[in-house]
Order: sequence, then structure tokens, then C-alpha cells
Amino acid sequence: MIRKSPTILVVEDDVENRAAMVKVLQGAGYDTKETDNGQAGLDSILDSNVDILVTDLRLPVMDGVELLKRAKAAAHDIEVILITGHGTVELAVEAIKEGAYDFITKPVKKAQLLHAVEKAAEKQYLSRENRDLRSQLGQNNTRRMIYASPEMRHIARMVEQVAPSTATVLITGESGTGKEVVADAIHMASPRRLKPLIKVSCAALPETLLEAELFGYEKGAFTGANARKEGRFELANGGTLFLDEIGEVPPAIQVKLLRVLQDGKFERLGGTRTIDSDVRIITATNKDLQQEVAEKRFREDLYYRLNVVNIRIPSLRERKDDVQLLAMHFLKLYAEKNSKAIEGFSEDAMLALTTYEWPGNVRELENAIERAVVFTAAKTVPLSVLPQGVSEFAGSRHSLTFKVGTPLRELERKAIEITLQHTRGDKNLAARMLGVATRTIYRHLERQESDQEDGAISEIVGDTNS
Repeated sequence: MIRKSPTILVVEDDVENRAAMVKVLQGAGYDTKETDNGQAGLDSILDSNVDILVTDLRLPVMDGVELLKRAKAAAHDIEVILITGHGTVELAVEAIKEGAYDFITKPVKKAQLLHAVEKAAEKQYLSRENRDLRSQLGQNNTRRMIYASPEMRHIARMVEQVAPSTATVLITGESGTGKEVVADAIHMASPRRLKPLIKVSCAALPETLLEAELFGYEKGAFTGANARKEGRFELANGGTLFLDEIGEVPPAIQVKLLRVLQDGKFERLGGTRTIDSDVRIITATNKDLQQEVAEKRFREDLYYRLNVVNIRIPSLRERKDDVQLLAMHFLKLYAEKNSKAIEGFSEDAMLALTTYEWPGNVRELENAIERAVVFTAAKTVPLSVLPQGVSEFAGSRHSLTFKVGTPLRELERKAIEITLQHTRGDKNLAARMLGVATRTIYRHLERQESDQEDGAISEIVGDTNS
């Protein structure tokens, strides 16, 4: 999915305030539109493409809340940021329930406005990307890249860039992170996608068999070689050869691989005829190959040949934003395989999934979801069917120790901060976990930002009420 800069509509009846906000947004590289009343703002949304609406609450013709409702009805994925005076914070919080993304109180700061717009644009992009991914969940290809995190979006962009080339790619990362899936994505996005993608697990074969598998052999090359056999390099001709666990390749075979990479030529075992190789090489490992080179277990020249492009796949604990989407993907996959009508996860089950550390990465998550599907008899996966180590995270809370006499505000601040970390910024979920209203979370964040304000950020909007 190609990311474009969002178009922002500013609706504000105060000419100076509106001009100031538009100037700041344009200075940050955003395309902007502007108008001075709610009805004109709605007309602009209906007539043209608007991604983010920044609107004052009090407007002529149609107020900001009514504009919010109609804008969301006309364009479901539009994000709305409300500008409010100090006397209308309660109204702004209520507007959050109507679908507003955020609100800013006057006087608006430059950094505050840009931060709100940036986060709204990020949310909108993720929502659209996730919607596109979910629309593909019914396809037969179960080896697609499924992601929502910025880390994996970066990987996806690297795949797009490297796929059309012939460069060798070294994919690194912990076991179970999805290195093979990334290799699949590179091949399928390359000009070689109509040719074979041949995979070899270098750790699964002893040295003698690995050499024969890769390069093939002639009849009589060794005991039991009763006929000529083509190797994986020949089978992958014109396509891609994926060598998984490349760090396990013995030194003797490393020499032959180096020759293929340098000259594009090899011979079958027991053969004398040189065979040309037209193969794109992708390798993967969970080992630190630089350390292997330093300890003389892996050839340095081969390492540099393989490491033309390096793609490191982050662990699942480094990209927790992917867990929910991956869990839904595996749920749909295994529910269909087991002919079960399971639609989702209970709230505490999803909380456990998104807070567990997943040392086994995506592979462990997939296995956990497959197990859960087997033991689920209802339409929703309950916490009780998740593996014990995962389910223990559902009700986990941080233990806090405070001195006697600690102010109530400090207790509230610490509880909210830790809960927001626990929910990865999900304010609604944090409010439910703490048993407070969502407006309490927003008030805390507003106070926090006000406390951190050092006066260096210039004000761009006056403190006049609309």
C-alpha cells in the first residue's frame, strides 16, 4: 500500500486563527483546505478528498459536533480533531464517543497541532492498511506478510525496493519471526515470480546430502547414485533459491556456493560439465554471521556476497501492534480448517495475547491459536483455552509501592501511565482496566502535556473563545 500525504481541512471562523493553523500545516508539508463554517466544511468533504478534519467546536451554520457526525457518515475513515475552548472540554470528550480522534484545547501550540495531526494520519493509514489486509484473509495464500506495526511496514517497503533487483538478500532474525514469509514476498514481487521458488533447509541435511541436493549428481557419482539427478540450483533456474539456516552450511559447501555467486557456474557431483546458473539467491539465518566469521566458522568472502541486502525481521515482542491482526488471521485460518464458526476473541483473551512476550515469535502465536480453536466450543475464544503461559498475562498488573502520604494525583498519574504502557496506548482499554471514564485518561494526558510545556513552543492560536 503506497502511503500518501493526507489532505487536511481546517474549519475555523476566526480568520487569524485559521490562517495560523493552515500556515503551520502547510509548513509541515500537508495539503490543506480551509473554510469558515460547518456547512461549507461538510460541502468540501462531500465534494473532494479530505483525510483529516480539524474543526472548532463552535461554528456558525453548523457546529463542530454536528459536522463531526455528518463527516463520519459521509466518509467513514476520515479522522477528526476538535479545537475547543477551556469551557467546552466536557463537550469535546463526549465528541470522542461520536468518533472524533482527539481534541486540543486553546491556546493551541504548534507542536500540539502537528502531533495530533501526525498521530491521526498514522491511525488512518493503519486502518486502511488493515482493512486491505483483512479483505485478503479469505485468499488461499496463507504465507502472506500480515502486519500493522511500523517495524513491519518498513520491512514491506524494503521488500518492494529489493524485489525487482537481482541482488542477494540475507534475512536475519530470531527463529519463528517469519523469515520464510519475507522470502516468499520477495519472490512473488519480483520479475521471477512465474518461475520456481525452491527452498532448502540447510540445517536439516547432513553435508553429503546437502551438497547433492544443491548441485545434483551424475550416475555413479557415489554408492546408490543409480541415475543422474538435477540439484536445486537447476530446478530453480530462472527463479529463486531460498537457503534457510545458511549459517549451518559446512565449510566445503561454502566454497562451492561462493563460486556460484561469483561466476554463476557449478558442476554436478561426479560430473565434468559446467552448468550455468540463473538463480536469485535469498538466504536466512537466526545466527550472528558476523560472529561466525570472527570465529572462523563462516567464510568472510561468502558472507559479503550473501549480505548485499540485509533484512532483519524484528521479534514479535518488538512489534506488538502485529499480534491482534496475526491472531485474527490464524483464527480464521484454523477455524475454517476445523469447520468451526468462531468469530473472535474475548476481551481478556485478546489482552493476554497482546501483552504476552512471545519468545517463540509468530510460530508460537500460530500454534497457540490453532490449539485455542481446537478447544473452543463457542463463537468467541475464551481466556481459558489459551496456553497457561499466555493466559497468565490477562490479569497481570504491575506492583506499585508508594510512600505513605504520596499525593492522590501522583498515584493516579502512575497508574494511568503504566496501564497505557500495558495497553500500548489504547485509551479506551486502559479506562476499562482501571475502571474509570475515558475522559479521565484524556484529562491526565492533557495535564501531562501542559506540565511538560516549557514555553519554548510558540503559540499559533490566541486564547479567544469561538
